[in-house]
Amino acid sequence: MGGIGGGVILALLLAACTSGSSQSSSTSTSRSTASTGASAANPSAQALQSSYIDVVNKVRPSVVEITTDTGLGSGVVYDTKGNIVTNDHVVRGATSFEVTLTNGQKLPAKLVGEFVPDDLAMVNVSGANGLTPATFADSSKVQVGEITLAIGNPLGLASSVTNGIVSFNGRTVSEDRQVTLANTIQTSAPINPGNSGGALADLDASVIGIPTLAATDQQSGGAAAGIGFAIPSNTVKLIAGQLASQGKVTNSGRAALGITAAPGFNSSGQPAGVIVVQVQPGGAADKAGIKAGDVITAINGQQTPRSLNDVLAGLKPGDQAKVTVQQAGGGQKTVTVTLGQLPG
Repeated sequence: MGGIGGGVILALLLAACTSGSSQSSSTSTSRSTASTGASAANPSAQALQSSYIDVVNKVRPSVVEITTDTGLGSGVVYDTKGNIVTNDHVVRGATSFEVTLTNGQKLPAKLVGEFVPDDLAMVNVSGANGLTPATFADSSKVQVGEITLAIGNPLGLASSVTNGIVSFNGRTVSEDRQVTLANTIQTSAPINPGNSGGALADLDASVIGIPTLAATDQQSGGAAAGIGFAIPSNTVKLIAGQLASQGKVTNSGRAALGITAAPGFNSSGQPAGVIVVQVQPGGAADKAGIKAGDVITAINGQQTPRSLNDVLAGLKPGDQAKVTVQQAGGGQKTVTVTLGQLPG
């Protein structure tokens, strides 16, 4: 799968764990020391280790396990009212929800709301003792090279921690459900099924993102080691705040043309733009004169062979975009569209 305008040409694996997929494993380790005995650890290494331990101790209580009738994933405590933010694909289609806190307490949960375009959702528990809300960082300040810790429940192994660095900040990636995620944080911290909805934390013990995707090698079909993606904390704060307060999203911060579209293909069967199936009355496209049956071939000069969402993900409501259209009746034109807002 790929993206346009900074997107990634990768197959991506949602990091939610399906029911019955938890597993255990055993490993054997060996340790060798010099004949004179173990040497004292490097002071700087000890300091880094202490930082890791401190982050885990602070963030782990904010990360929960979410079990549904369809699978297993993770969540992050958003506030003291019992609201827990997670990935939409962790809860989508489920009818029952159970949250397990780090102290082992199991609580029934109810779905508060979902926002599919950013793959975010919120569940709520009542009767929890001493919930610890996470601290969310300003993800716009995250720098490539920062150390990251991914905390979640991969493969059903509760409260597991992996580490890595920020490999890229601001990557646009597409899921396999026609969902395009903008500005994701790419990390080398291993992301496995069950990590979805958990925490990607920095050394300040702040959550910089919610792990969502792991890349897969298109040739072998296996996991592409060290390539994972997290929804940035700024997006999480924007969407989760609205879900917590009103159960829906009215300010998505994402651009929209106000159309329903389908992939277009040329005579050779190759992707060629997107076909406008329906135009929202009074929407951005309607105001610019775009009609049902037109084929959008480019936005701001960027061709749209796969997904309109990939291009729009890099734009904001109110932005003006030059949209090139192959008209249903023949002929081609380029119109200026003032983009609207993607609804919740």
